[in-house]
Amino acid sequence: MDFINAILTPFTWVVSWIMWAFHEGFSWLGMDPANGWTWTFSIIGLVLVIRAALIPVFVKQIKAQRGMQALQPDLRKLQQKYKGKTDQLSRQAMTQEQMALYKKHGTNPFSACLPLLIQMPFFFALFNVLNNTARASDNNEGIGALTPEDIRQFDESSIFGAPLSASLLHGGGGENQVAVVVLSIIMILAMTASQFITQKQIMAKNMSEEALASPFMRQQQMMLYILPLVFGIGGINFPIGVLIYWTTTNLWTMAQQFIVIRRMPTPGSPAAKALAERRAKKGLPMVPLLGEKKTEEPAVEAPAGPKVQRQQPQRKNRKKK
Repeated sequence: MDFINAILTPFTWVVSWIMWAFHEGFSWLGMDPANGWTWTFSIIGLVLVIRAALIPVFVKQIKAQRGMQALQPDLRKLQQKYKGKTDQLSRQAMTQEQMALYKKHGTNPFSACLPLLIQMPFFFALFNVLNNTARASDNNEGIGALTPEDIRQFDESSIFGAPLSASLLHGGGGENQVAVVVLSIIMILAMTASQFITQKQIMAKNMSEEALASPFMRQQQMMLYILPLVFGIGGINFPIGVLIYWTTTNLWTMAQQFIVIRRMPTPGSPAAKALAERRAKKGLPMVPLLGEKKTEEPAVEAPAGPKVQRQQPQRKNRKKK
């Protein structure tokens, strides 16, 4: 446990400092420092900072996903090549050739999980901060960049009558436990629904027919139902502040995916066809999509005409003086 806390310590300082900075900013604008909405907006500000910093990673994720779809024909050929061969040498050779394909296309099977993996330390750090506010408040301690006074204010703050540090499983709402239960259930449903809708719109609009028929698609279909279920079950243990964080980040992801699917769809997907139709109606040329290779048009040679012999300039005789 001490080892995990040691790993989370720098993330705890980053998370708590960003929350403190937003809290100070909102307080300077006139909001009550002890009000639950001031801390709620500080958590939302934390989400905006982290997700904005992850935009370059998100772009790499899109390119890697396009690479995974581009290598599907080669991957199927490789599977047919080693079909029925179960000996160790054949499996080793197949693995090596698969790795070579991933390297060639600049992608890997875990690329879709990269933004989620990067976010997880910050998520656990926030969970650690919010889950320990009651203990720290009783002991008059600070957590990371948050002072003992900040911790006391946060521990006493609430929205709709539900304390931000309370959770559905562990309670902590006191007389307002009903408000904690109702708000927690609403936030859990919003969190799981937004995650499901995000994955569903990718599969329905932003995958080519070739990708939909690939083995990789079966894994995506499983994740479509497993991930929301995992977070939904885990949500009963999350403090309301963490539920606000995760629901906000899911809404960011859903909006981000909507923009990407509409403006930079996967080549060959229904969204790409819809984009081509919209541009055709407006009379605009179709631009290469993100991850799509440019096709160079062959140079058109001018028709050969009759050769005309160039006349050399004749030297004029100078006048004699």
